[in-house]
Amino acid sequence: MFRKGRYRVRIARNANDIKAAQELRYMAFAPTEIKNRIDCDEFDRICTHFLVEEVATGHLVCCFRMMYLENSEDIGLSYSAQYYELSALKSYTGKMAEVGRFCIHPELNDPDILRAAWAAMTKTVDENDIDLLFGCSSFKGTDERDYLDSFAVLKDRHLAPRRWLPRVKSPLVFKFAHKLRLRKPDIGKAMAKMPPLLKTYLLMGGWVSDHAVVDSQMNTLHVFTGLEINAIPPARKRLLRATAK
Repeated sequence: MFRKGRYRVRIARNANDIKAAQELRYMAFAPTEIKNRIDCDEFDRICTHFLVEEVATGHLVCCFRMMYLENSEDIGLSYSAQYYELSALKSYTGKMAEVGRFCIHPELNDPDILRAAWAAMTKTVDENDIDLLFGCSSFKGTDERDYLDSFAVLKDRHLAPRRWLPRVKSPLVFKFAHKLRLRKPDIGKAMAKMPPLLKTYLLMGGWVSDHAVVDSQMNTLHVFTGLEINAIPPARKRLLRATAK
Protein backbone atom coordinates (compact mmCIF):
# COMPACT_ATOMS: atom_id res chain seq x y z
CA MET A 1 0.00 0.00 0.00
CA PHE A 2 2.70 2.47 0.99
CA ARG A 3 5.83 2.96 3.07
CA LYS A 4 6.32 5.43 5.92
CA GLY A 5 9.78 5.63 7.46
CA ARG A 6 10.78 2.30 8.99
CA TYR A 7 7.37 0.79 8.32
CA ARG A 8 5.22 -0.26 5.39
CA VAL A 9 1.49 -0.81 5.39
CA ARG A 10 -0.19 -3.27 3.08
CA ILE A 11 -3.45 -5.17 2.71
CA ALA A 12 -3.44 -8.88 3.50
CA ARG A 13 -3.16 -10.88 0.29
CA ASN A 14 -3.86 -14.44 1.39
CA ALA A 15 -4.75 -16.79 4.23
CA ASN A 16 -1.19 -16.76 5.58
CA ASP A 17 -1.28 -12.97 5.94
CA ILE A 18 -4.59 -13.15 7.82
CA LYS A 19 -3.26 -15.94 10.05
CA ALA A 20 -0.26 -13.76 10.95
CA ALA A 21 -2.66 -10.98 11.95
CA GLN A 22 -4.72 -13.41 14.02
CA GLU A 23 -1.57 -14.58 15.82
CA LEU A 24 -0.59 -11.00 16.62
CA ARG A 25 -4.10 -10.32 17.88
CA TYR A 26 -3.82 -13.32 20.18
CA MET A 27 -0.57 -11.97 21.64
CA ALA A 28 -2.02 -8.49 22.09
CA PHE A 29 -5.39 -9.41 23.55
CA ALA A 30 -4.62 -12.79 25.19
CA PRO A 31 -8.30 -13.73 24.85
CA THR A 32 -9.78 -16.61 26.79
CA GLU A 33 -11.39 -19.68 25.23
CA ILE A 34 -9.23 -19.38 22.13
CA LYS A 35 -7.66 -22.41 20.48
CA ASN A 36 -4.47 -22.73 18.41
CA ARG A 37 -3.10 -19.42 19.77
CA ILE A 38 -4.96 -17.34 17.21
CA ASP A 39 -7.78 -14.84 17.60
CA CYS A 40 -10.37 -15.25 14.87
CA ASP A 41 -14.08 -14.77 14.34
CA GLU A 42 -16.68 -14.81 11.58
CA PHE A 43 -16.00 -11.17 10.68
CA ASP A 44 -12.49 -11.95 9.44
CA ARG A 45 -13.80 -13.33 6.17
CA ILE A 46 -15.74 -10.16 5.26
CA CYS A 47 -13.22 -7.54 6.39
CA THR A 48 -10.16 -6.03 4.71
CA HIS A 49 -7.07 -6.70 6.83
CA PHE A 50 -4.23 -4.16 7.10
CA LEU A 51 -0.71 -5.17 8.11
CA VAL A 52 1.98 -2.81 9.37
CA GLU A 53 5.42 -4.34 8.95
CA GLU A 54 8.97 -3.31 9.73
CA VAL A 55 10.67 -2.79 6.38
CA ALA A 56 14.10 -4.08 7.42
CA THR A 57 12.88 -7.38 8.89
CA GLY A 58 9.39 -7.92 7.50
CA HIS A 59 8.13 -8.43 11.06
CA LEU A 60 4.45 -7.72 11.63
CA VAL A 61 4.19 -4.96 14.25
CA CYS A 62 0.55 -3.88 13.99
CA CYS A 63 -2.68 -4.92 12.35
CA PHE A 64 -6.32 -3.93 12.08
CA ARG A 65 -9.29 -4.72 9.90
CA MET A 66 -11.95 -2.61 8.23
CA MET A 67 -15.51 -3.41 7.24
CA TYR A 68 -17.13 -1.06 4.72
CA LEU A 69 -20.85 -0.26 4.93
CA GLU A 70 -22.44 1.35 1.90
CA ASN A 71 -25.73 1.81 3.72
CA SER A 72 -26.21 2.87 7.34
CA GLU A 73 -29.09 0.38 7.53
CA ASP A 74 -26.41 -2.33 7.53
CA ILE A 75 -24.84 -1.17 10.79
CA GLY A 76 -26.63 -4.03 12.53
CA LEU A 77 -24.29 -6.40 10.67
CA SER A 78 -21.18 -4.89 12.23
CA TYR A 79 -19.03 -6.39 14.97
CA SER A 80 -19.92 -3.51 17.29
CA ALA A 81 -23.64 -4.22 16.92
CA GLN A 82 -23.14 -7.43 18.91
CA TYR A 83 -22.49 -5.28 21.99
CA TYR A 84 -24.28 -1.95 21.40
CA GLU A 85 -27.80 -1.06 20.33
CA LEU A 86 -27.02 1.10 17.29
CA SER A 87 -30.42 1.77 15.75
CA ALA A 88 -29.93 5.54 16.15
CA LEU A 89 -27.13 5.39 13.58
CA LYS A 90 -29.39 3.84 10.95
CA SER A 91 -30.47 7.36 10.05
CA TYR A 92 -26.89 8.50 9.50
CA THR A 93 -26.38 9.69 5.93
CA GLY A 94 -23.05 8.82 4.35
CA LYS A 95 -20.70 5.90 4.06
CA MET A 96 -19.40 4.15 7.15
CA ALA A 97 -16.44 1.92 7.93
CA GLU A 98 -15.84 -0.11 11.06
CA VAL A 99 -12.27 -0.37 12.37
CA GLY A 100 -11.68 -3.48 14.43
CA ARG A 101 -9.13 -5.65 16.20
CA PHE A 102 -6.56 -2.85 16.14
CA CYS A 103 -3.43 -3.94 17.98
CA ILE A 104 0.30 -3.27 18.20
CA HIS A 105 2.85 -5.92 19.15
CA PRO A 106 2.89 -5.89 22.97
CA GLU A 107 6.70 -5.67 23.13
CA LEU A 108 6.88 -2.52 20.98
CA ASN A 109 6.34 1.09 21.95
CA ASP A 110 7.25 3.10 18.85
CA PRO A 111 4.75 5.94 18.19
CA ASP A 112 5.63 5.79 14.49
CA ILE A 113 3.74 2.47 14.30
CA LEU A 114 0.49 4.17 15.27
CA ARG A 115 1.27 7.04 12.88
CA ALA A 116 1.77 4.60 10.00
CA ALA A 117 -1.51 2.86 10.82
CA TRP A 118 -3.39 6.17 10.93
CA ALA A 119 -1.83 7.19 7.63
CA ALA A 120 -3.24 3.99 6.11
CA MET A 121 -6.67 4.67 7.59
CA THR A 122 -6.61 8.24 6.30
CA LYS A 123 -5.71 7.08 2.80
CA THR A 124 -8.48 4.47 2.90
CA VAL A 125 -11.08 6.94 4.17
CA ASP A 126 -10.27 9.37 1.34
CA GLU A 127 -10.20 6.70 -1.36
CA ASN A 128 -13.58 5.28 -0.28
CA ASP A 129 -15.33 8.56 0.61
CA ILE A 130 -15.95 7.38 4.18
CA ASP A 131 -17.97 9.80 6.33
CA LEU A 132 -17.93 7.95 9.65
CA LEU A 133 -15.35 5.65 11.23
CA PHE A 134 -16.55 3.60 14.16
CA GLY A 135 -15.60 0.64 16.31
CA CYS A 136 -14.88 -0.55 19.84
CA SER A 137 -11.96 1.06 21.70
CA SER A 138 -10.56 -1.25 24.35
CA PHE A 139 -9.07 -0.79 27.80
CA LYS A 140 -7.00 -3.80 28.90
CA GLY A 141 -8.61 -5.78 31.72
CA THR A 142 -12.17 -5.81 33.03
CA ASP A 143 -11.84 -3.87 36.30
CA GLU A 144 -13.32 -0.43 35.78
CA ARG A 145 -11.61 0.83 38.97
CA ASP A 146 -8.33 0.93 37.03
CA TYR A 147 -9.73 3.58 34.68
CA LEU A 148 -12.13 5.76 36.66
CA ASP A 149 -10.34 9.00 35.77
CA SER A 150 -10.26 8.04 32.09
CA PHE A 151 -13.96 7.24 32.08
CA ALA A 152 -14.71 10.48 33.92
CA VAL A 153 -12.92 12.44 31.18
CA LEU A 154 -14.95 10.60 28.55
CA LYS A 155 -18.10 11.49 30.48
CA ASP A 156 -17.17 15.17 30.77
CA ARG A 157 -15.82 15.84 27.29
CA HIS A 158 -16.44 13.14 24.72
CA LEU A 159 -19.93 11.62 24.88
CA ALA A 160 -21.66 10.96 21.58
CA PRO A 161 -24.21 13.47 20.32
CA ARG A 162 -27.59 12.46 21.70
CA ARG A 163 -28.95 11.72 18.23
CA TRP A 164 -26.26 9.05 17.65
CA LEU A 165 -25.87 7.75 21.21
CA PRO A 166 -25.58 3.94 21.37
CA ARG A 167 -27.92 2.23 23.83
CA VAL A 168 -27.17 -0.65 26.18
CA LYS A 169 -27.36 -4.12 24.67
CA SER A 170 -24.79 -6.26 26.49
CA PRO A 171 -25.75 -7.89 29.79
CA LEU A 172 -22.67 -6.64 31.62
CA VAL A 173 -21.77 -2.96 31.29
CA PHE A 174 -20.26 -0.13 33.32
CA LYS A 175 -22.53 2.92 33.00
CA PHE A 176 -19.77 5.42 33.61
CA ALA A 177 -21.67 8.54 32.52
CA HIS A 178 -24.18 7.90 35.29
CA LYS A 179 -21.99 6.36 37.97
CA LEU A 180 -19.22 8.96 37.64
CA ARG A 181 -21.46 11.99 37.15
CA LEU A 182 -20.04 13.68 40.26
CA ARG A 183 -16.41 12.63 39.80
CA LYS A 184 -13.84 15.29 38.91
CA PRO A 185 -11.05 13.47 37.05
CA ASP A 186 -7.32 13.82 37.43
CA ILE A 187 -6.52 14.72 33.82
CA GLY A 188 -2.92 13.47 34.00
CA LYS A 189 -3.94 10.05 35.31
CA ALA A 190 -6.83 9.90 32.87
CA MET A 191 -4.71 10.48 29.78
CA ALA A 192 -1.90 8.21 30.99
CA LYS A 193 -4.33 5.29 31.04
CA MET A 194 -6.29 6.21 27.92
CA PRO A 195 -5.63 3.65 25.13
CA PRO A 196 -3.44 5.21 22.39
CA LEU A 197 -5.92 4.50 19.60
CA LEU A 198 -8.80 6.02 21.56
CA LYS A 199 -6.67 9.01 22.50
CA THR A 200 -6.05 9.68 18.82
CA TYR A 201 -9.76 9.41 18.01
CA LEU A 202 -10.53 11.93 20.74
CA LEU A 203 -7.89 14.39 19.52
CA MET A 204 -9.66 14.39 16.16
CA GLY A 205 -13.08 15.03 17.64
CA GLY A 206 -14.22 11.45 18.17
CA TRP A 207 -17.01 10.55 20.60
CA VAL A 208 -17.95 7.51 22.68
CA SER A 209 -20.90 5.67 24.19
CA ASP A 210 -22.02 6.54 27.71
CA HIS A 211 -21.19 3.04 28.96
CA ALA A 212 -18.41 0.48 28.62
CA VAL A 213 -19.00 -3.17 27.80
CA VAL A 214 -17.28 -5.73 30.01
CA ASP A 215 -15.90 -8.27 27.53
CA SER A 216 -14.61 -11.21 29.59
CA GLN A 217 -13.64 -13.27 26.53
CA MET A 218 -11.31 -10.58 25.22
CA ASN A 219 -10.35 -9.44 28.75
CA THR A 220 -11.22 -5.84 27.96
CA LEU A 221 -13.55 -3.00 28.76
CA HIS A 222 -14.56 -1.27 25.56
CA VAL A 223 -16.50 1.78 24.51
CA PHE A 224 -18.22 2.37 21.20
CA THR A 225 -16.27 5.06 19.36
CA GLY A 226 -17.32 7.20 16.42
CA LEU A 227 -15.37 9.70 14.35
CA GLU A 228 -17.18 11.91 11.85
CA ILE A 229 -14.64 12.84 9.18
CA ASN A 230 -16.15 16.26 8.54
CA ALA A 231 -15.77 17.10 12.24
CA ILE A 232 -11.98 16.63 12.27
CA PRO A 233 -10.30 20.03 12.81
CA PRO A 234 -8.93 21.31 9.45
CA ALA A 235 -5.34 21.61 10.69
CA ARG A 236 -5.33 18.02 11.96
CA LYS A 237 -6.96 16.81 8.76
CA ARG A 238 -4.22 18.46 6.71
CA LEU A 239 -1.56 16.83 8.90
CA LEU A 240 -3.14 13.38 8.52
CA ARG A 241 -3.34 13.71 4.75
CA ALA A 242 0.24 14.92 4.56
CA THR A 243 1.31 11.84 6.53
CA ALA A 244 -0.64 9.56 4.19
CA LYS A 245 1.17 10.75 1.06
